[in-house]
Amino acid sequence: MKTSFERFAGWSAILAGICGFLYSVSFIVLQNNLLSALFLTLGGLFSTAALTGLYQRLRGTENGFALLGLLLSLGAALGSAIHGGYDLANALHPPVSLNADLPNPIDPRGLLTFGIAGLGLFFLSWLTTQEMQLPRSLGYLGMLSAVLMIILYLGRLIILQATSPAIVIPALLEGFIVNPIWYIWLGLVLMRDPNVSRN
Repeated sequence: MKTSFERFAGWSAILAGICGFLYSVSFIVLQNNLLSALFLTLGGLFSTAALTGLYQRLRGTENGFALLGLLLSLGAALGSAIHGGYDLANALHPPVSLNADLPNPIDPRGLLTFGIAGLGLFFLSWLTTQEMQLPRSLGYLGMLSAVLMIILYLGRLIILQATSPAIVIPALLEGFIVNPIWYIWLGLVLMRDPNVSRN
């Protein structure tokens, strides 16, 4: 039987997926700093409930790895929200001087938003493939999302050039397709009765 938190986590996951897609649209297509900062902040906040809901489903499978995945993912989600909040504050009230070449002091080159988030999601997604009451395909899609995020972080750290195919291709796949689908699918799963068998 679903709890009120599971429904809340499910809706939060769906909203996180929508915010992730809108962040990609505003950052890559519209290049609107205000909107991209807003959706990054909201997406980070919504994902905290979504990931906690997933942890509740996974903790009986392998509690240690589930907790590690949750802690990494929550740290990354909050870091993402803080990064977005920092950018939002600058977009609303632009400082007199801001060195755009310097990495974000809270989330340098996406360490939390992509690197740590990818590690946390990989643990949670791997456990999803082991949990009999969750769709194995959801776990595989989550692992793909995790790998794309880690590639994005390494690309932004090492290559830095935003137009490089090593950054553009993973960013487009992750931002417009894989991550939004994973979160929305997770939301639908969390709102489903946990006693329904996997497909």
